Amino acid sequence: MFDYDKWQEIFGTIRKNKLRTFLTIIGIAWGIFMIISLVGLGNGFQKGVTRDFGQWATNSGFVWGQRTTISHQGFQPGRNISFDNSDTQLLQSRVREIRYLAPRNQLGGWRGGNNVTRGYNTGAFTVNGDYPEFNKINIQTIEKGRFINQKDIDDHRKVAVIGQNVLNILFEEDEDPIGEYITINKVNFQVVGLIKPIRDDGDEGDQNTIHVPFTTFQRAFHYGDRVGWYAFSAYDQHNVEQVQAKMISLLKNNNSVHPLDEDAIGYFNLQKEFEEINGLFKGLNLFTWFVGLSTLFAGIIGVSNIMLIIVKERTKEIGIRKSLGATPFSIISLIVQESVFLTMVGGYLALIFGLLILDLLSKLLPEDFIIVNPNVSPEVAIGSLVLLVIGGVIAGIMPARKAAAVSPIAAIRQE
Repeated sequence: MFDYDKWQEIFGTIRKNKLRTFLTIIGIAWGIFMIISLVGLGNGFQKGVTRDFGQWATNSGFVWGQRTTISHQGFQPGRNISFDNSDTQLLQSRVREIRYLAPRNQLGGWRGGNNVTRGYNTGAFTVNGDYPEFNKINIQTIEKGRFINQKDIDDHRKVAVIGQNVLNILFEEDEDPIGEYITINKVNFQVVGLIKPIRDDGDEGDQNTIHVPFTTFQRAFHYGDRVGWYAFSAYDQHNVEQVQAKMISLLKNNNSVHPLDEDAIGYFNLQKEFEEINGLFKGLNLFTWFVGLSTLFAGIIGVSNIMLIIVKERTKEIGIRKSLGATPFSIISLIVQESVFLTMVGGYLALIFGLLILDLLSKLLPEDFIIVNPNVSPEVAIGSLVLLVIGGVIAGIMPARKAAAVSPIAAIRQE
């Protein structure tokens, strides 16, 4: 491998055929560049699509009431299904597969704005009544203070956890909101926590949200024992779809809904959505590797063809070598070494260039773009280099065997 004479011959051949060598290297480089760039962009695309799952437990789901479509127990179709505290107690006692159950209410309905004031500052924000368990399902980072705790629930405390936009609108710049009061529909709440935004891209979700204790919400805003909907997560060993089905069955029975009425209770399975997206990206990843490896294979064939040409051009030289006592192994090692060298040079340059392009894209792309921080793992980079070595050996082995089979007498006679 480190025979000085062999390397002199290899570089001599390269100098004599600069253009041919350059095109051969480009063929290999393009295959590696395709693998690195496509895998990196695919990873970035997956991060962008699944970014919103980042704060949600992937083994979670949601259940809410809708309208009945089948008459049952004297009730006519078209009845609105509304949950209450008895449904919560039922689910807590009967569905042991639930790890966290978070009943929720929202003031003003889904994405409803509410008048929230502090002094002369006013804003319209989403106000949710929540349990502490909700932060186990929708995992939010608390920048200051704390989230709602069980003591808040038990004592019906008038406390609130606010989002970043609530802070920006209701409070002065650099003002600490913890311990201060805000007024929601003429009811005063003390701020005990500030939610740190997942990303600063104008998102109107958590940043425009105020969380208050669920029991306080029911009492302060005259909701009685009503429950708007449920967020839940299952234990890892249980399938969310099965847990969800058990919950819906119990809720139907408790609210006099026909067992076959599929529209009376709505649901959303985050685990199923996450698995479908993962399946999509697995297929996309396989396609990416197929395209990249196909391109790399085409480059390897190109190297093999070039090495065959080199062997043919050097047939007389190889014959002289053999007549002077060169072993078949020395001939094979020379050809394979040159093949591996060409593939490694092309592949290594393409690897560096691909990583630089991905790094540049990660810095230039806006935070809210669908592709987030495109990159490749060290395993992929190392695996690409291993593929190059294997590819170089494969590309050189057939021409090397052809060279080793050259008859010295026939080779010396060749013009």
